[in-house]
Amino acid sequence: MQLPLSGVRVVEFCSVAAGPFCSMLLADMGADVIKVENPDGGDSMRAWPPLTEGFSENFASVNRNKRAITLDLKDPTDNARAKALIDSAQVVLENNRPGVMQRLGLDYASAVQANPALVYCSISAFGQEGPRSREAGFDLTLQAMSGIMSVTGEEGGAPVKCGVPLSDFCTGLYAAYAIAAALMQARAGGQGTHIDASMFGASLAVAALQTSEYFGSGRDPRKLGSAHPRNAPYQAFQARDGWFAMAAGNNALFKAACKAIDWPELADDVRFASTSLRAQHQSELKALLDERVFSKLDAADLLARFRAAGVPCSPINTYSEALADPQVEHMGWISQIDLPGGGSARTFGSPLRFSGEGFPITRNPPSLGQHNAEVFAEVDALIAARDTDDAPLQKVARHA
Repeated sequence: MQLPLSGVRVVEFCSVAAGPFCSMLLADMGADVIKVENPDGGDSMRAWPPLTEGFSENFASVNRNKRAITLDLKDPTDNARAKALIDSAQVVLENNRPGVMQRLGLDYASAVQANPALVYCSISAFGQEGPRSREAGFDLTLQAMSGIMSVTGEEGGAPVKCGVPLSDFCTGLYAAYAIAAALMQARAGGQGTHIDASMFGASLAVAALQTSEYFGSGRDPRKLGSAHPRNAPYQAFQARDGWFAMAAGNNALFKAACKAIDWPELADDVRFASTSLRAQHQSELKALLDERVFSKLDAADLLARFRAAGVPCSPINTYSEALADPQVEHMGWISQIDLPGGGSARTFGSPLRFSGEGFPITRNPPSLGQHNAEVFAEVDALIAARDTDDAPLQKVARHA
């Protein structure tokens, strides 16, 4: 399969999650991603457990399909190599604090002079300008700042963050989407752009239902556990032997659910006659379902009934259970990868398919500086070409 981003060079100056995840999405689509790390330890995620033969499986999960080099960006020789790489690239991705790349002479304003079609994406906690632009942030603090933690967990409970690092990975997704769009624009008109992707903004943007609830009502959304503010029954319920989730999200599904549990007359109760009424009376509805039905049946029985009736439902899976689902195997989402040092690991690949085909893992996660020799040879050729005949570096890069 001809991968859609084949021929696109991405230079990544990133660490931990949002930036590396973004560039991995581009690499999965065929981009040649060159990950630049400091020689002194590199990306801090390399030290995160679990470690297999000394290599972080967390790091491996967001750094496949890349080449890795080490550069001390404060060293004149290494800084010159970084500039040559940027000159040869179609995309630069960085997640340093605003101002860092400018001090190094590697910022967009400097890079675009030699490479006007460059798409340059800066990921940061709060954005490249504004009163909070120089503040640092991690997923936890951005979930707190953006309001996500205010609607997560049970009502009256302590603040809880989403168990998945939502702010990190949503920002990476927004950035990858923006880069792909900007590449189309650059190819059409020869002019690149500087993308400002902030974790704060992305975290607020994905909360469209919560922000619109506030704008429309003037009230802050509140914690509802697994329940939904505008729909019921639509949450986790406790059966006789464990928990399950069920979402009868419209009138037809609610009637089907009532019939599945042999209580069709429940659908005729005036309190539950519409979606909005069921949401308004969802505590009463849940109490009735719990007492009369759910507490007397096992989860497997209830799930079988709801599935047969076409009502969306699910067990509350652990990750081991979710990854063992036959749908995962059918789609081929889990791959075996080799790790530096001789170990191996499983990883979850791209969930996407184009024309029925998934995206391959063409490169295993790299060790620190693994590709120094080959990339430095390319870069030194670029520098030599520029110094001797002023050849456009992007043309040289495509043949390196």
